[in-house]
Amino acid sequence: MLKLVNMPGEGRMLSLTIRNYGRGDFANLIALQARCFPPPFPSELWWNEEQLNEHATRFPEGALCAEVDGTIVGSMTALRVTVSEDRPHNWASMTDNGYIRNHEPDGDTIYVVDLCVDPHYRKLGLGKWLMQSMFETVVHLGCRRLLGGGRIPGYKVHSANMGPEEYVRKVCEGALKDPVITFMLRCGRLPVGVAAEYLEDEQSLNYAALMEWRNPFKTER
Repeated sequence: MLKLVNMPGEGRMLSLTIRNYGRGDFANLIALQARCFPPPFPSELWWNEEQLNEHATRFPEGALCAEVDGTIVGSMTALRVTVSEDRPHNWASMTDNGYIRNHEPDGDTIYVVDLCVDPHYRKLGLGKWLMQSMFETVVHLGCRRLLGGGRIPGYKVHSANMGPEEYVRKVCEGALKDPVITFMLRCGRLPVGVAAEYLEDEQSLNYAALMEWRNPFKTER
């Protein structure tokens, strides 16, 4: 996918490409993680080459990157699984700690592992373009839906007055804004639940909103 985007404040158009990433991109993807998650975020939690190799070889359709004028400035990774309602739901178990060796070639759900955009390029709508590209993958593969846990980083300051479910509901109603959940709502994803101890995240108090996009071309049985 190729399009032109306007760089705010610079008065110039940039060429944006959404494509699958491969081995030749690994160093640039790790550098992207460093820019997106600087210290005090621990560097050992950035992608490593073994994880990236699993993404690119085990499920290449779910390994996407955004490239602006030849520089990788965003990425999105997913795997394919069938999610049962009684299955323990946290990031580590659903993504095999980011290695996706639990990928199921015939799974009915595209599950989001990660989405990140270089801070310098976050006003270009790259996250939304990556998300829409993954929606296209859901449709192309005939999967039932896209699903993933979204951080709720605005929750901590409201936690004394409401539970996480009420917080997510208020964000959906527009009474509150959350930098992650509001973005996902704008992309067309809707909440289907809240998971405790999803990922170690102080701002979210380790909660995550489970956000879904259903394939409109797939008939539910």
